[in-house]
Amino acid sequence: MPVSVKPQLSQFALDVAKGLSQKQKKLSPRYFYDDLGAALFEAITLLPEYGLTRADERLIGLHAAKIIRETGALWTVAELGSGTGKKTRRILEAVSNLYGSTIYRPIDVSSAALAACERELSGLMDVQPICGDWMEGLSAAVRSRQSGAPLLLLFLGSSIGNLDREDMVSFLRQLRSHLQPGDFFLLGADLVKDKVAMLAAYDDLTGVTAAFNLNVLGRMNRELDANFDLSSFAHEVRWNIDARRIEMHLRSQRAQSVCIEALETIFEFRKGETIWTESSHKFTEDELAFYASLSGFLPIHTWIDREWPFAEVLWRAV
Repeated sequence: MPVSVKPQLSQFALDVAKGLSQKQKKLSPRYFYDDLGAALFEAITLLPEYGLTRADERLIGLHAAKIIRETGALWTVAELGSGTGKKTRRILEAVSNLYGSTIYRPIDVSSAALAACERELSGLMDVQPICGDWMEGLSAAVRSRQSGAPLLLLFLGSSIGNLDREDMVSFLRQLRSHLQPGDFFLLGADLVKDKVAMLAAYDDLTGVTAAFNLNVLGRMNRELDANFDLSSFAHEVRWNIDARRIEMHLRSQRAQSVCIEALETIFEFRKGETIWTESSHKFTEDELAFYASLSGFLPIHTWIDREWPFAEVLWRAV
């Protein structure tokens, strides 16, 4: 049943109202990343099952200097969903070593992650954090644009895989609309691989990913005065072969009613019903090049990690 919500409610509350009113209850993965969620994700990147981040870091570590030689001197480096900026250090070091210091604008919804990023990287670069959503942050980052050297936009860690596939081209076109011809875009994307390895990466034996997933219910309890019983929901991971995506769900272990006071609404859950909390799409090399051609970019170079199939692609805005 549609929920009537007050206009003064937060975007989080509005999206929860919409998502939990659908036949397949659904929440955006953007809401994983409050300060606790960001810390849990940092822990996930250290898990042996989760090879994605290490592959991303290996590629950047090996090829940072090559990437920056391709871009030349830069006006600024901006990054969507920067987190603590840990893996970005190698790129900033390459910029500094080859062309001198520039501005780094990390964009993230977690103020704690941005504070850590500024502490870690301020000695290397002029760090100007932007706390906000991706598009809002990018708009702010380019607002003081000066003519001359290009911008390098980073979107690492295969965060693009969290978007619905049918929305990816429009998202990339929106990014492109903030850039000028000659700007560069470095995109990290996880590739299709062995099903067992992919499932294990999102369902680790220590339960850190389960805690990360369940934290979105905890966040609703904390911020929206909900009364979710976290022990009555279970973390569930699926591989959707047709859509080439991992899906994370939270399965209700019993029939239950949940009240969200901020919405003045009670949501009913059947036993076995799920909240779909994340999609993590996996890609092929040809698919990534196709996305570039549809969204106003020219592929310049692709680097592949063979230990954990993952791509780092450098595109130029045309």
